[in-house]
Amino acid sequence: MRIASLHIYPVKSGAGIALTEAAVLPAGLRDDRRWMVVDDEGAFVTQRTLPALARLVATPTADGLRLAVDGEALAVATPPPGAARIAVQVWRDRLELPEAPEAAAWLTRHFGQSLRLVHQPLGAIRPVSPEWGAAGDHVSLADGFPILVATTASLEAVRALAGPEVGMERFRPNVVVDGALPWAEDGWLRLACGGIELELVKPCARCVMTTTDQATGTVTGPEPLKALRALRRSGDPRVQGVLFGWNAVPRGGGTLRVGDAVTVTATREAWPILEKRQRAG
Repeated sequence: MRIASLHIYPVKSGAGIALTEAAVLPAGLRDDRRWMVVDDEGAFVTQRTLPALARLVATPTADGLRLAVDGEALAVATPPPGAARIAVQVWRDRLELPEAPEAAAWLTRHFGQSLRLVHQPLGAIRPVSPEWGAAGDHVSLADGFPILVATTASLEAVRALAGPEVGMERFRPNVVVDGALPWAEDGWLRLACGGIELELVKPCARCVMTTTDQATGTVTGPEPLKALRALRRSGDPRVQGVLFGWNAVPRGGGTLRVGDAVTVTATREAWPILEKRQRAG
């Protein structure tokens, strides 16, 4: 097996960027989800409620970000140490994060609602859920875990039902592995790649975000959730719903590169999947 592609999402729920190599930090790939859009109350805003965020292209720069929507760009500086912080919430986590004030009016104009942009400095620690991670594991502003691993073979199994228009970008992975059998990842516990071990700790339950076309920021219909309901309903009550990909925690740092060999170094009993049911329609 090998790494087929690497991806980061500099702004949570914004457009992804494909990389040829990526530094691995304890909280995930460098520059992945260190920025987040929030509303006036500080609650995180994602494609779940604002699909158009898929059109927000954020490119890391030496001193911050370059934001772009529909060809219009804005340079945003990383808030300096000591900058005023605001209270924000991402799922159950409450954080105090510095705001990039120059982005507020620009985001509000492009997306038609009052929005702000905050940054997570490296010292702002957000722990991984102790139910799934080890003491000291922490994460960026991703939903819950540092790295999401997916495989090309499992995508093809979904596309066989959902159709070819469903691409890997719908699932927003960080590390895509080629050369495995479909759903082989359900039995992986640890992977070695690029001198780093990734511990797969929890399967990823998928939501309505997967139905958004990542190029246009529009919801296109029920797929791939309809296909996943036929193929991938979790049989373990700890993680309910339909599954695609695995959340992982890095064990050690270094650099991952496209083409790196991937080896399974430890396995687990495969995650239970409920028996396939007949699809309606």
